[in-house]
Amino acid sequence: SLPPGVEIVPTYDRSALIKRAVANLGQKLVEEFVVVALVCMIFLFHLRSAFVAIVSLPLGILAAFIVMVYQGVNANIMSLGGIAIAIGAMVDAAVVMIENAHKRLEAWHHAHPGGTLAGEERWRVIGDAAAQVGLALFVSLLIITFSFVPVFTLEAQEALAFTKTYAMAAAAGLAVTLIPVLMGYLIRGRIPAEERNPINRFLVALYRPLLEAALRRPKTVLLAAIAILAATLWPMNRLGGEFMPPLDEGDLLYMPSALPGLSAGKASELLQQTDRLIKTLPEVARVFGKAGRAETATDPAPLEMFETTIQLKPREQWRPGMTPEKLVDELDRIVKVPGLSNIWVPPIRNRIDMLATGIKSPVGVKVAGTNLREIDRVAAEIERVVKEVPGVSSALAERLGGGRYIDVNINRDAAARYGLNVADVHSVVTAAIGGDNIGETVEGLQRFPINVRYPREMRDSVEKIRELPLLTERGAQIRLGDVAEVRITDGPPMLKTENARLSGWVYVDIRGRDLSSAVRDMQRAAAEKVKLPAGTSISWSGQFEFLERATARLKIVVPATLAIIFVLLYFAFRRVAEALLIMGTLPFALVGGFWLVFLLGYNMSIASAVGFIALAGVAAEIGVVMLVYVNQAVAAREAAGGLRDERGFAQAIVEGAALRVRPVAMTVAVIIAGLLPIMFGSGTGSEVMRRIAAPMVGGMITAPLLSMFVVPVAYLLLRRPRVASAAQAGAI
Repeated sequence: SLPPGVEIVPTYDRSALIKRAVANLGQKLVEEFVVVALVCMIFLFHLRSAFVAIVSLPLGILAAFIVMVYQGVNANIMSLGGIAIAIGAMVDAAVVMIENAHKRLEAWHHAHPGGTLAGEERWRVIGDAAAQVGLALFVSLLIITFSFVPVFTLEAQEALAFTKTYAMAAAAGLAVTLIPVLMGYLIRGRIPAEERNPINRFLVALYRPLLEAALRRPKTVLLAAIAILAATLWPMNRLGGEFMPPLDEGDLLYMPSALPGLSAGKASELLQQTDRLIKTLPEVARVFGKAGRAETATDPAPLEMFETTIQLKPREQWRPGMTPEKLVDELDRIVKVPGLSNIWVPPIRNRIDMLATGIKSPVGVKVAGTNLREIDRVAAEIERVVKEVPGVSSALAERLGGGRYIDVNINRDAAARYGLNVADVHSVVTAAIGGDNIGETVEGLQRFPINVRYPREMRDSVEKIRELPLLTERGAQIRLGDVAEVRITDGPPMLKTENARLSGWVYVDIRGRDLSSAVRDMQRAAAEKVKLPAGTSISWSGQFEFLERATARLKIVVPATLAIIFVLLYFAFRRVAEALLIMGTLPFALVGGFWLVFLLGYNMSIASAVGFIALAGVAAEIGVVMLVYVNQAVAAREAAGGLRDERGFAQAIVEGAALRVRPVAMTVAVIIAGLLPIMFGSGTGSEVMRRIAAPMVGGMITAPLLSMFVVPVAYLLLRRPRVASAAQAGAI
């Protein structure tokens, strides 16, 4: 239906990014399924047991999808990412319960050699195995779920928090309902003994002597753990900070700013010039530039602000070794136009930032006050100062001067001599120059006003405006210049207000450095070198504003969440000391996460914070189940009369902790294996997901050490006085 020679060319299509991201995360979910299934097979040596563990994954994810549909949560990078990081933790409860059932079945066969376990006796053994760890697992999964409460308060993370919470809640329900039933029906036949598995045999043989040595020197072990925790302060203090890691959207937005007073013709010339320079790169498929704004009040962009959408070719068509970062650096070197300050940003990220803060660059400085001249001066000084900060690639302060206005100042005395007043002169100026609506034309369903004013050739210069004719009451014709002074004056091209105060903005682009430290240096430089007059203030905006807001919220929500977790731990153990033991040892689990994030060169961001929150929940679960096993072993030895001295107490701890070797190894293996496809994957959305997975992968290396050594050692020191008192009482 288009005329010959006319075609529709899409300048920007967001659907391709969405499809790539969803397809990439969907593939990662399938890879995680396969890897987790293999881990279960390797440790359990039993196909049907592995099936029981895996069956909770599709059911839990299906439950999360059902809630997503009714809640209206779309499938996107964050929502699917929440499910992706939950897979390892979802299957963990089922793995622990199945492993405990294997132990109970193996113990029954040892106690009844040659006997057949069937009927009610079989269901009793399965029920006892589930009851032994069921409460602890349910509380642990509740802790993991509640630990994600802070994520709900973070901007743009709600979808991830919802889906992970739904998946974990479904897993918690399945672990105490469906999994025990499936164990009773499917875990049959010959159950391989734990010591027959070479991996389990090696782990137990390695762990038992190390734990016995640690229990002989408990204070030394705790001091070593504290020293490791203190050493972690070194990488922590060297981590940069950012709101969210940059997402490779596949396209790019070039948004330079020019100085005010730019004519439409010059803007068009500069736009074509920059478009041609950008198109010289072989990775660029199409360039579309825009200057000015659309005919709508929602687009306040001035003529000096360009928006150039750069469509890039598929990655396989890029030059070897070319990356998005190198591409931006090369574009910045090529597109050097006097009077333009370059800013290169992802399109979607830019739209979100501008809608939320109005700032198009990663960092913005808002100068607010009552005097335009002072605001303009302070903004120009801040521009000059921040340009000297390392990592700042460009800085431009909006000029509040440079606008040109035609002022018509009416001479009241001269107008009165001709019998005219101010309103008479104003009405002529309004109608002759601005135009007057005298009617309306209707074309179909559209209505257009009919505006009448003097032709352009009579009003296109100051001299001709002075010559505009006016009629007096007596019919005499005079010139506008006879009763008014017409001249060009300078003024602001556009006024901005925020919180009812005039403001001027400074746009700052940062490359090659993290956001947080760069802004701190800029704040320090501005405080030292820029003197603020009375009534003038500055605020830092852009992505940094998001980061500051999220940090402030976490400072309030995280302590409240820890209090809720402490209450859950108390209900699980009914002892304040043991609840405090788990809470106090959580920081040790985060050690590996900080070291891996540092070694990978990642900055701390909201995505990393999500990973650390998820890690803390899993570490709490490992500690809870370890404490349950140890408590049960100590209680069993006490009932048998073997808890007469500290040596017997330590042996009971070793016996209980040794039972936890295989489930801990399986927990670590399934979580790390579930996250490896994300850690080493590529594709759309992987930049964000790797930052979430890195703290969990690193932490799952130190969290088991915490569970296997620090928890038993701390438990020994905590209960030693009670055991000693009981031994003395028995001796007396």
